[in-house]
Amino acid sequence: MQTRLADIAQQAQVSTATVSRVLNGRPGVSGATRQAVLAALDLLGFERPAALTTKSVGLVGLVVPELTNPVFPAFADAIERRLSEARFTPLLCTQAPGGTTEDRYVEVLLDHAVNGIVFVSGLHADTQANLGRYHRLRNSGVPIVLVNGYTPEIDAPFVSTDDAAAVDLSVDHLVSLGHRRIGLVIGPERYVPARRKVAAFGAALARHGLDDGEVHVSTSLFTAEGGQAAAAELLATGHTALVCGSDLMAFGAVRAARSAGLRVPQDVSVVGYDDSPLVAFTDPPLTTVRQPVEALCRAAVDVLLAQMRGEKASREEQLFAPELVVRGSTGGRI
Repeated sequence: MQTRLADIAQQAQVSTATVSRVLNGRPGVSGATRQAVLAALDLLGFERPAALTTKSVGLVGLVVPELTNPVFPAFADAIERRLSEARFTPLLCTQAPGGTTEDRYVEVLLDHAVNGIVFVSGLHADTQANLGRYHRLRNSGVPIVLVNGYTPEIDAPFVSTDDAAAVDLSVDHLVSLGHRRIGLVIGPERYVPARRKVAAFGAALARHGLDDGEVHVSTSLFTAEGGQAAAAELLATGHTALVCGSDLMAFGAVRAARSAGLRVPQDVSVVGYDDSPLVAFTDPPLTTVRQPVEALCRAAVDVLLAQMRGEKASREEQLFAPELVVRGSTGGRI
């Protein structure tokens, strides 16, 4: 038993005394610490004692895009943990091309009488989508919060990563390395985050005196294949550095460079976006702009919980600052 306590304590980064208090249901342990101990139990394969099973106080819908992009499982995990701390059970709804639609998921969630819904990068981020679905939700009194993709047309709280700041960090970094031909590999501009990045990229080039009237933006899908196709266009016109709209697109950009006989970072520098899990272990390790996933998700759940308590939530968008993480995919001009 002592060995088990020590293993759990090491995994949760707490003392064995704290683990003992959690396992025995004693007071004096914060909700976050308790969750860390429970997570350690799960990760180490130990069954939770029956006494630790807390009764859920309600259901919350969590609608996220497909899970092939590793940043979305990271969002789902962070939101689930925060909801669990508040004793709410999440109902995870994942969208895939050709699969269940967002509207259908909402119908199912309402049938289950959820207490609220969190939308991550949903149709609210698509400037061409019909926003009536969100108006109807708000009129029905269901609390919602929308993550990444602000529009003033929806009367709901928003939390987002600062896309403009992310682009500024990327361009400033590449300019500091001596790059003058910098391109942007981005997804469809009908999505708010992509549109914001394109606008910020143009402003950043102008600020550095690199706005020469040529085409420096290539648009494709937010996938590795899309990134490869878009990057190939920019590499063919002599760009030596690429800012990408996601880590997946950055992987495609690295592939495009190698297909063209170029080395990363010796010949071409590549910057991703998200800092999704495992990008530190790619070849080369990816320089990227980290979304503050934990902070975003905590804010999203907290504002949702506030609405559930009947509190009036601000309709101003909460913007969170990203962070540049420099690894091996960027280098100076030789």
